Amino acid sequence: MPALEPWQWFRYTRRSQNPEPDVTDSPPPQHLFARYWRLFLRPRAGLLALAIGVSVIEGLTLGALSWLLEPLFDRVFAARSLAALAWVGGGILGLFVIRALTSIIGRSLLARVNQTTAAAMQTALLGHLLTLDGAFFQRNPPGSLIERVQGDTIAAQGGTQLVIAGFARDAVSLIGLFAVAISIDPRWTLAALVGAPLLLLPALGLQRYIRRKTMQMREQSGLRATRLDEIFHGIAQVKLNRMESYQTARYGQIADRIVGAEVKSATGRAAMPALVDVVTGIGFFAVLMLGGREVVEGDRTTGEFMAFFTAMALTFQPIRRLSDLAGQWQIARTSLERLFTLFDLRPAMTRPATSAALPDRLPPAVEFRDVGFGYEGTPVLRGLTFTAEAGKVTALVGASGAGKSTVFHLLTGLADPQTGEIVIGGAPARTMSLPDQRRLFAAVSQDAALFDETLRENLILGRDGISGDRLAAALRDASVEEFLPRLPQGLETPAGPRGSALSGGQRQRVAIARALLADAPVLLLDEATSALDAASETAVTAALAHAQEGRTTLVIAHRLATVRDADRIVVLDEGRVAEEGSHADLLAKGGLYARLHALQFRD
Repeated sequence: MPALEPWQWFRYTRRSQNPEPDVTDSPPPQHLFARYWRLFLRPRAGLLALAIGVSVIEGLTLGALSWLLEPLFDRVFAARSLAALAWVGGGILGLFVIRALTSIIGRSLLARVNQTTAAAMQTALLGHLLTLDGAFFQRNPPGSLIERVQGDTIAAQGGTQLVIAGFARDAVSLIGLFAVAISIDPRWTLAALVGAPLLLLPALGLQRYIRRKTMQMREQSGLRATRLDEIFHGIAQVKLNRMESYQTARYGQIADRIVGAEVKSATGRAAMPALVDVVTGIGFFAVLMLGGREVVEGDRTTGEFMAFFTAMALTFQPIRRLSDLAGQWQIARTSLERLFTLFDLRPAMTRPATSAALPDRLPPAVEFRDVGFGYEGTPVLRGLTFTAEAGKVTALVGASGAGKSTVFHLLTGLADPQTGEIVIGGAPARTMSLPDQRRLFAAVSQDAALFDETLRENLILGRDGISGDRLAAALRDASVEEFLPRLPQGLETPAGPRGSALSGGQRQRVAIARALLADAPVLLLDEATSALDAASETAVTAALAHAQEGRTTLVIAHRLATVRDADRIVVLDEGRVAEEGSHADLLAKGGLYARLHALQFRD
């Protein structure tokens, strides 16, 4: 595996997908729902109960409506009673008004539950993902994770809430309608249900089919988001290499697979209500043959038949909706499986919540003691031992792949040594909490990572208690104040995506000011001036000189000219220290450093 730049660790371009759970081995649905309820629905149980209660009232109106049809035909039309017409008509009108009001109130309440639950799930999932270590982000590209945080949470909460509220409304409607039907004639009711057993096996098969296709669609949606993320982040390379058609075609292939999976899933969901239609048709036919004959022969009244027939007709839509809810639950269940798969992940690194020891002096010395580390079985550091003395500048040099970036990766707690230990100011790093360890370091890299926020936000980074005087001092020492007056809104100027609104030199000086504000005792520099022009490099070099004062400094150097004045130079070769000393001493030895120097300065 290639050596990774520590500040680009999360952008490693050859990531593999996290294996998706096999739908045949997924947790039982009741366990999924129990966790979903405990974590996200229970805090909104009161609001959800109110929404369900309103939905129940809405569902009861259908049974009441069918019940009123019997007096409408027998006491109004057959008996020609105007008095009965008034109360029956008023009752029907009242039912429709109640139904309208409960529909509005119920959907409004449910929308609030939906949105607050989705926001809580997204926030909780993001917070959990940010606790995972760098290896997880190697395997999972940003676009895929964005889709999991946004797409899966919306699908999960939307489907689940639909199932809960829809089931409450439609189940109550069915109970009320069947109660009316049974009160009129139990035999007719049994006849209406004669085809129901035909639904069982096809329904089970369709649910499994829908879940499988939904899983495929969610996976492809993650790939789609990843492809878009890579295209837009690499837009310059796409244009320079004339890849517009190629990238569009790749995106189109993924989109076609999503369309195919979605169409098949929708077909499966549509098949459920279609089966209900067939079974309902069989039941209506049986009722007409049985009940119609009795009405014709005078054994039952027209009002009784119309009330029964209306009750059974009104069951048609609730049954269809309930059958569709089975498909919706499979969609929600698939997303819940994917979400809880992420929630169940734990960081590979184990650190104490509070530090058992902290550096005994600041700035601290930094020691690597026989440190070994590798990526997926490929060793990078092989018993690395060196010391960066307190308050001095130590440079790490060597050929690509020698392990320089891995040293920074381990120092900042993105991974732990597999063998050996790192000691900072006399305290073993393993005994520190990760926040405490990372609080010791400030970093400036070749690729200054700025967020698409204002300069002030990029400098403060959410930290409280940074006074105006301290901010002004950092801007002055980092030479940011030289270009700040030329920006349209000063510190409130947006930096643009990845800092694209600023020049390379301006981005570097903002990154240095940020490091100064961090007030960390150890400064990590990853070739912070290599990509700059001569004028910008001069300004940034002067700013770095301010930043190094009173700090222990470690520098990754590719250009040896930038480390001539370092107090100590450590030359790495295949994960070990090949030699170390000052610039003059290493040149005099005529070893690896001298050979690297000769290659760079032979002209």
